[in-house]
Amino acid sequence: MTHANYDSLETRAPADREAALLAALPGLIAQAQRGAPAVAAQLAGVDAASVTSRAALACLPVVRKSELLERQQAARAAGGNGDVFGGFSAIGWRNQPRGGVGRGARRVFQSPGPIYEPEGEGSDYWRMARAIFAAGFRAGDLIHNSFSYHLTPAGSMMETGAHALGCTVFAGGVGNTELQLQAMTELRPAGYIGTPSFLKIAVEKATESGADITSLTKALVSGEAFPPSLRDWLAERGITAYQCYATADLGLIAYETSARQGLVLDEGVIVEIVRPGTGDPVPEGEVGELVVTTFNADYPLIRFGTGDLSAVLPGTCPSGRTNTRIKGWMGRADQTTKVRGMFVHPGQVAAVLKRHPELGRARLVVEGEMANDRMTLKAELAAAGNSPDGLAARVADSIRDLTKLRGDVELVAAGSLPNDGKVIEDARSYK
Repeated sequence: MTHANYDSLETRAPADREAALLAALPGLIAQAQRGAPAVAAQLAGVDAASVTSRAALACLPVVRKSELLERQQAARAAGGNGDVFGGFSAIGWRNQPRGGVGRGARRVFQSPGPIYEPEGEGSDYWRMARAIFAAGFRAGDLIHNSFSYHLTPAGSMMETGAHALGCTVFAGGVGNTELQLQAMTELRPAGYIGTPSFLKIAVEKATESGADITSLTKALVSGEAFPPSLRDWLAERGITAYQCYATADLGLIAYETSARQGLVLDEGVIVEIVRPGTGDPVPEGEVGELVVTTFNADYPLIRFGTGDLSAVLPGTCPSGRTNTRIKGWMGRADQTTKVRGMFVHPGQVAAVLKRHPELGRARLVVEGEMANDRMTLKAELAAAGNSPDGLAARVADSIRDLTKLRGDVELVAAGSLPNDGKVIEDARSYK
């Protein structure tokens, strides 16, 4: 199998890539501090020039999507003078740049919340061309794009990436299955971009109706889980499909290659895997929350918590790409649950561990029936050997102090808890 690459950035020596990203980081932070008021407030007192390592980056606070929403809501409540982007954007409307960045937003999108995202000037603004190329598309291909062009940015993300690659796009959007199937039959596109579930629907409808959509031989799918069973189902019907991981806030984060071994990180982001509920990076291979810094001066999200779980895969991709690989989506990091009328969240579990350095990883298991809950903190000992006298009791006191709830403590050997990123496990019966 031959492997093509989108550009030379993909095959850089890992040390060269890391050096280039870290060298660009102080400039990004300084620009954000000048142009994005919310980031400036968040990083007040931070010397941008000193953030030249991952360790220094890890000292900065993590931005949560909930914070974007809260700041945008507050700005809207402030009336006409409020910033609709909550102070996180360094650009306003077209020809109204802020902080000397860009020429303003050419589009604005709405995600559930609602949260509004700006799209500035520039080719392949969301950096999607790299993933589209890895899925087998090439200049001159006609692509049937069935991501939404309405409200959310997915359709525009994919279209601008396809245009940067030199492809033509049919703007299918969502719904209207019969009309989309007619377009596939008559236009004969080379491939499909959209959710995997809609592609499956289109293939099934074509089979039922006798419509010929055999021109579709490749696909890039996203927005949903893409299990191997569906990948194989599509392959049996002549469609080779790959997946990518992107968000409305960040654009492309990682993409699948012909090697089918995890997802390779995009060249325009720094990704950290942190312990859920904290901003603390976990050891390589351990499951945690994806935290992303994107080099977008218009919308400079620094240490943005995606809320998604994943883990770093060792080694490099057999396709020849040298960037870090992740396992893909492995669940949600926000495992907040309610116990006896009180919310318990991963950050509280992390706070317990910080009080007791004798502990390593931990999992809070909530069992029983509703209104008769019991909590047990299963905590790994950081070192081999017997646990210090009275440690379990001291940890139980911390649980009560931090959560206002009683909980049992079970001390276990290092490495005995599952490596799945789960900090709170709700094992109650809801019958």
